[in-house]
Amino acid sequence: MTDIISSSLLLFTLLNPFLVIVYLVDVVQKLEKHQFRRVLLRAGMIATVVFCLFAVLGDAIFVRLMQLEFASFKIFGGIIFLLIGIQFVFNGPNAIEMLRGESEHVAGAIAMPVLIGPGTISASVVVGQNHPPLVACLAVILAVVTCLATIVLLKSLHDRVRPRREALIQRYIEIAGRITALYVGTVAIEMIMQGVGTWLDKF
Repeated sequence: MTDIISSSLLLFTLLNPFLVIVYLVDVVQKLEKHQFRRVLLRAGMIATVVFCLFAVLGDAIFVRLMQLEFASFKIFGGIIFLLIGIQFVFNGPNAIEMLRGESEHVAGAIAMPVLIGPGTISASVVVGQNHPPLVACLAVILAVVTCLATIVLLKSLHDRVRPRREALIQRYIEIAGRITALYVGTVAIEMIMQGVGTWLDKF
């Protein structure tokens, strides 16, 4: 049981609901609570299926099915993260403009790239390497459900506080978004370097 919790915690840390809520600020402010929950549930289901797939099949999806190196995925994912981080530095939370739109089109945008990314997919592969398939999927589900529940709680807190402290919340989101960019950019560089290092080891 301890191993399952540790694996779930690894994925939960990379999902990082406190970071996700900054990404989703436009959606949080636009949608009512029940709409937000419905969209988030759809996104969570998509992410869970993808994570379980990688937990069960591992990097064989890349090597055998796609005939690609997982290191290439890390490099490309790192570049995407780096671009997002740069956009956050200059534009704040408005950088994720793809999340603006009607609720029926938002679930996919939340699932990828907000929930499904190189970091979370890599974590899913690690979880699958440490556990049998059924246990690995259980750890993934536990992590995703905990993440979604935390996001819903943060949405509720936002809706309660916003009417009285809207200016303060907007300022917090702006600052948090730019600080988040430093974290995202750092992770992006780390992913790129790991991918490059893996490729260099082959020669």
